[in-house]
Amino acid sequence: MRLSFNSFQFIYFFAAFLVAQNPSPNRFVLNTTVGDTFLSEGLSSNIVAEIRLMGDSLTWLGTGQGLALHDGGKVYAHKTTSELLTNGQITKFVPEGGIPAIAVSGDTIAVAFSGDNGSIQVGYGLVVTNNGSSVQDSSGISWSYLDQPIDDESDEIKPFGEGYFRVLPVTVPEANVTYDSYIHNGYLWTASWAGGLRRYNLNNASWEIVPMPMDHQDSLSTCTGFSEIDELGRPIKDDYYLNPRDPSDGGNHNHKAFSVLAYKDTIWVGTANGINRGTIIDTVIYPGGNQPPIFKNCIEWVHYSYPNDGLSGNFVVGLARQVWNGKSTVWAATMNAEAPGEIRGLSFTRDGGLSWQTTLLGERIYNIFSSDSLVFASSQSGLWKSFDGENWALFDSAIDTTYLSLKQVLTDVVYTAVLDQRDTVPSLWLGSPDGLAVTSDLNGASWEIFQTEYDPKEFYSYPNPFSPNNHNQLGNEGFVRFHTGAMGVSKPELSIFNFAMEKVYEKIYDLKNHTGALKWDGRDMNGKIVDNGVYFIRMKYSQSSNKSPQDYWDKLIVVK
Repeated sequence: MRLSFNSFQFIYFFAAFLVAQNPSPNRFVLNTTVGDTFLSEGLSSNIVAEIRLMGDSLTWLGTGQGLALHDGGKVYAHKTTSELLTNGQITKFVPEGGIPAIAVSGDTIAVAFSGDNGSIQVGYGLVVTNNGSSVQDSSGISWSYLDQPIDDESDEIKPFGEGYFRVLPVTVPEANVTYDSYIHNGYLWTASWAGGLRRYNLNNASWEIVPMPMDHQDSLSTCTGFSEIDELGRPIKDDYYLNPRDPSDGGNHNHKAFSVLAYKDTIWVGTANGINRGTIIDTVIYPGGNQPPIFKNCIEWVHYSYPNDGLSGNFVVGLARQVWNGKSTVWAATMNAEAPGEIRGLSFTRDGGLSWQTTLLGERIYNIFSSDSLVFASSQSGLWKSFDGENWALFDSAIDTTYLSLKQVLTDVVYTAVLDQRDTVPSLWLGSPDGLAVTSDLNGASWEIFQTEYDPKEFYSYPNPFSPNNHNQLGNEGFVRFHTGAMGVSKPELSIFNFAMEKVYEKIYDLKNHTGALKWDGRDMNGKIVDNGVYFIRMKYSQSSNKSPQDYWDKLIVVK
């Protein structure tokens, strides 16, 4: 392996969470929706980190355990394969793994997969199709599998633009995870941490690595400045080395790419050392006479970073563009990296990068979505909404207020949100560590919630083991959820006993006045968090109004 990271500490921990955790039961009972087996009803993971809209009704979902979709009515998990796929292979199934990135353009969709080798994140490659809407057909989608882009050991000089660049080959999928992607003008652009910024030509199925400025550079041209000629007659970029190692090892944090956005002739890339704005030059020059036409395809880069350019921080994990009243705003989720004074928040520019402002300082932002005057920021604290980019309102956590729904998103964290305006009444989609939610009330008064079920009819506690200090953190409290299946009584009774069968907690839920999940915060009747150990859960209820209530039991392990 030619690549090492001795001191880099900016790993996108959100993606590590995607694949390292399993906030859903270990088994599933999912109903096949079609004669074929490429879809199963229900989510395979409660972690929903990506939401992308396609066509009139499809909504694609990237989860901690694979690809899923909503067809306008229900949620389905896309079936996976554990078989080793080869580069270019056509497959009806997708690889196993979490999904940190989805890109959609028309009927074209690209999905990135990742996993964990025990110590570091690993890219599991991508699947691409230009017929994504055919998922509604029982024949399924024909995906083309792409290996995670890597280099050969000998790839020390790479072509791009009008010349060649010296590069450090990235030869392994470790630390090479596609965290973001974007489809624009026939290219799939990928931001892949140590794999850097690359683009895949959807027409000829070829990859290119895209050079960006080194840490100390304010700009970089891939169109000019190739005065050195090597022994093979190739024009080499002057004083340049693409190297994603740490600066202490001679590398550049700006060559570690985490987010990407493209439109018209412009591309924006967020890295571990700020934001890069590229102007894409794609022209044909006709010299005249008998001279053949000259094709130019290159990028002119400008590099913005903390503290000189006004960003809140140099670690840029999300980008979005807002267009309203003829004006364009680029939003960036900026986090603190290494420099003193950096802070988490949102950074934005209304003049193409000439100047930057900040807002929501102190907030850990995951993603941004905009539509007309509205801006949504998904964060550690929840979902923020603004009409002007200066004044922000925080949504309450998602609850389904439908009688006896008993569904609630038990976390403050929101990973992603999308405003869906394909119907007459707009709807808001929300992805979290605890499921998917959608509402037609843009104030979030009530939501329809989709979560993983072990068995629709079985009583169980989840998560199990349960940590009140770490699991389902909502309003500075942690919760364990009790799944009951159908509920035929209005006042189920909860009792919790320790290993000595001493009652430590009891509660009667009045479902006529209770909305949200049946849950427990891990505290006894005196408000103290219980000790580590085994606890016995008894819920007394009936699953039908025609039956008498009975006791349902489960064993719960509490580990603080």
